[in-house]
Amino acid sequence: MFQTIDLARLRTCTFDRWSPTIGDPSVAGWLTVAAYGLCAVLAFRVWRRGAGKSGRAGLFWALTCIAMAFLTVNKQLDLQSLLTATGRCVAGQKGWYDDRRAFQRQFIEGLLVVIVVMLGCGVYLLRHDLRRNGLALLGLAFVGGFVAVRAVGFHHFDAMLNLRLQNVAVNVILELSGLVLIAVNAVALLRQGRRHH
Repeated sequence: MFQTIDLARLRTCTFDRWSPTIGDPSVAGWLTVAAYGLCAVLAFRVWRRGAGKSGRAGLFWALTCIAMAFLTVNKQLDLQSLLTATGRCVAGQKGWYDDRRAFQRQFIEGLLVVIVVMLGCGVYLLRHDLRRNGLALLGLAFVGGFVAVRAVGFHHFDAMLNLRLQNVAVNVILELSGLVLIAVNAVALLRQGRRHH
């Protein structure tokens, strides 16, 4: 399990499976990129104006801005697919590719635990400002969970996410849902701040 990895072989294998191209050139893909970008701008404005109220809330909005900016770029570079390709290549080199389902399941379970713990930490840290910032915290947890599950590339989840409702892919609906929660919370805080001035 802990033997060394042939990095040259890993690089060749990974880049045979992934290349830095536009990941989702569809209208829905670009709409999602715009939504991430909008959330980054809104989070920046909330942080800049101190609309979250406390220092902890300010830190939350600054981190949300950074996360949304990263995910704006990631959405079209598809970096989670790079992670998935690298994982598959490592599994092939190590000889446990055939047992990858058990690893993927454990990885997803671990990610869900991490997300729940982070959500709990967020609730604790924002406990005095939770009414003002809770919707964004929930949206961030939702987006984080969605991105993490997509990064694992578990076939059963991918099949579910590619289902369509009224000609819109389920993955688009799920991803945008978390972003809408963040944006709604940010806009509400910015409007309240404007009223107080």
